[in-house]
Amino acid sequence: MPELDNLVRTGVLKAEPPDQREFDSLVQSGQHRLTDAGNKALSFESRFDLAYNAAHALSLAAMRWHGYRPDKQRFVVFQALVHTLSLAPEMARILDKSHSRRNLAEYEGYFDPDLRLLDELLAATNIVRKEVEKLGPVAKSQKPAR
Repeated sequence: MPELDNLVRTGVLKAEPPDQREFDSLVQSGQHRLTDAGNKALSFESRFDLAYNAAHALSLAAMRWHGYRPDKQRFVVFQALVHTLSLAPEMARILDKSHSRRNLAEYEGYFDPDLRLLDELLAATNIVRKEVEKLGPVAKSQKPAR
């Protein structure tokens, strides 16, 4: 995948053979967290955290399926969705905005309960989940990027 190979050369990603067990575990974690994020009995903060981490697990699963892993930057899994799952750039922007909000909450203690963003995050994560489920098993002959 030339676009992701370029990110390997710049040190943003690492090439690493995909692993079926890791892929399955990431998908399962994402599915469970996404289901739990839909529980309206939970606080907004918990739902947002679950939805964000579901999106990250599923996006990382897509990247790992293709034989890549982020080297230093967590959010690159969202930016790469246009390549790993052929998703529209708008999807990555919603997830990137959610990443910024998550960082504000985690590192600066600022949390704005934005219900519209949570709805957009849940919808985007559901699309990512559906596309990841279409990937199927990791091919044994699938080679990592160089």
